[in-house]
Amino acid sequence: TDEANYDIINRTIADNAWMVWYRDVLMDLQEARLTIESTAYATTEEEMAAANQLLIADILECFVYERMVTLWGDIPYTQALDIENINPAYDDAFTIYNDLLVRLNADIAGLSPNAGYGSYGVADVIYGGDVDKWVMFANSLKLKMGITLAKSNATLARTTIESAIAGGVFTSNADNAEVEFLDAPPNTNPLYVDLTLSGRQDFIGTGTMIDSIMNPLEDPRRAAYFTFAPGTEEYLGGIYGASNPYAGYSHVADAIATDPTFPCIILSYVEVEFYLAEAAARTIIPEGDAPTHYENGIKASFAWWGVDGADDYIAKPEVAYATAVGTWEEKIATQAWIAFYNNGYLGWTEWRRLQYPTFVPPPGAAMSDIPLRFTYPVFEQTLNGANYNAAASAIGGDNLTTKLFFLK
Repeated sequence: TDEANYDIINRTIADNAWMVWYRDVLMDLQEARLTIESTAYATTEEEMAAANQLLIADILECFVYERMVTLWGDIPYTQALDIENINPAYDDAFTIYNDLLVRLNADIAGLSPNAGYGSYGVADVIYGGDVDKWVMFANSLKLKMGITLAKSNATLARTTIESAIAGGVFTSNADNAEVEFLDAPPNTNPLYVDLTLSGRQDFIGTGTMIDSIMNPLEDPRRAAYFTFAPGTEEYLGGIYGASNPYAGYSHVADAIATDPTFPCIILSYVEVEFYLAEAAARTIIPEGDAPTHYENGIKASFAWWGVDGADDYIAKPEVAYATAVGTWEEKIATQAWIAFYNNGYLGWTEWRRLQYPTFVPPPGAAMSDIPLRFTYPVFEQTLNGANYNAAASAIGGDNLTTKLFFLK
């Protein structure tokens, strides 16, 4: 229960995340780029396909850096991934964010004219080498980044969102960027490893989601998310942050826990529709479109999970955009948070940006406030101390509650 009580130090959560992103993702992408650039190609078609491969790899790098910047704030960027520089300086987070938008724009422009030349083919486990899908992915990522900036830089947010929509964002669940896992280790979904192969019985649903939000709304997605509590026909959530008896509460649904091929969503149409609803609520696009995009986000979530009853659910006064309680922030954030069940980082970021749904820190929490970021890895303090100290000072202190650039 360490993480649930906001203790990310005891099990070195920040250190592990930092290593995975830099060492196992960004370095792999860099090595792929170096390999592509050093390969001799026999035909123009192969050269153009290689050019597309490089641009797609760059789009994925932008996705990764966007995640890291919104997780930590200032991070190594211009000096990162250089084996000759073991003490990289940290770059300003907003400066990185702005540069990522520049890179995405260049990637989109570079991919579009060459769409007929292909890219990775079947080696692309997300889109099967479909270049047009990657253009759509990049525009959807731009939309996400524009929405993220809406509070801190309204002008850049507006131009980014308008540009993304004009370029073409996701229009259905068929556009989702998903990784399909295999049915045999070591290439199964990590959830299957943790929840089934481990033989452990650790994880239950919490009252925060089940009892406080989904049960009052009689949300039909409960059956896709959770099991009934053992021996009952009820969905029951445990106390968040506490050690709860496994036999007393709802568990993760079997369709998730016992399916080794259950997909991982990287960027989705559900996200896009909720971002468009917010863009409308902020009058970046026609304000009257907010209810439509809000409803589309809910419907897309129901459809992805294979759950019926979206129209009846949306018609509930507690759910309908016109009658649901609260501001537009509360309405959109609450439904987005429910829909982001299997992507916890999105749910947390939605809450960080809009401050809804309303949460209460667990009684045993290491701090009284809900975290707004990860602290930097402990090994950065010891191995890259001078640059770590400069970065911590620049963002206002290396604390879980320090507000990052997009929250100010």
